[in-house]
Amino acid sequence: MKSYRQDRSDGIVSPYSVTFFLIHLSCFGVLWTGLTSEALVLGLALYVLRIFAIGAGYHRYFAHRAFRTSRFFQFGLAVLSLTSAQRGILWWAAKHRRHHLHADTDADLHSPVQSGFLYAHVGWVFVSRNDATDYELVRDLARYKELLWLDRHSYLPLAALAVLTWLIAGWPGLIIGFCWSTVAVWHVTFSINSLAHLIGRRRYVTPDQSRNNWLLALLTMGEGWHNNHHAYQASARQGFRWWEYDPTYYMLCILSWFGLVWDLRVPPEKVMRGKHQLGRQALNKIVD
Repeated sequence: MKSYRQDRSDGIVSPYSVTFFLIHLSCFGVLWTGLTSEALVLGLALYVLRIFAIGAGYHRYFAHRAFRTSRFFQFGLAVLSLTSAQRGILWWAAKHRRHHLHADTDADLHSPVQSGFLYAHVGWVFVSRNDATDYELVRDLARYKELLWLDRHSYLPLAALAVLTWLIAGWPGLIIGFCWSTVAVWHVTFSINSLAHLIGRRRYVTPDQSRNNWLLALLTMGEGWHNNHHAYQASARQGFRWWEYDPTYYMLCILSWFGLVWDLRVPPEKVMRGKHQLGRQALNKIVD
């Protein structure tokens, strides 16, 4: 089995790193544009919208197929997810499925246990050997031509959003509304790969170091209940207890009232009691 532990041959050479560093650098443009209330509201709205898109789109739908939807809404969810600048739909889903197959082992792409916090948080994304998409892991998604097209042109929605923020609120809209919110979305979601495997509570005994972290759950609209998720990854609901804040799931429920999504999976009672382990076979069913 191939090891993904960081070694000296790893380098920040991916083209993605250029976009990443430029957007971070652009955040300092606020020294020129100044702050406006309109830009701040725009940035907050885009943060919430894109955090939802990552949780409901990239993660719960495309990576885990935790609910069903129409082909039309699937495309819209894909476009919305791509505005978060976390690469293509198929790339993201394939990498995440591999993470679950090998969580916190040498074959995990981003384990802080194996490779350290910084590499797990963001370093692995820039390594050229991780650029390729394993289409065998996303056969269920690769059959849709429109998703393949979006995967090849994954920065078009992001570029369109950048232009839109400039049209709405001028240069402050671009710097604060777009750049600030993009950087915030990046690091909050990256923290699930890093901090959520280091800090928090472990309700379920899983073969990895996943943890429930209430603060990350608050910032990611429910994604921080990470030990819950690793205990039963097929669930559209990640806050298993009534008090576990999971607005991504609440919003999916609202969408289901209008028939936009359906068949939202929830953890069975035996999972809630910690008497069931979800094995590799369940993940394999997604791609068959």
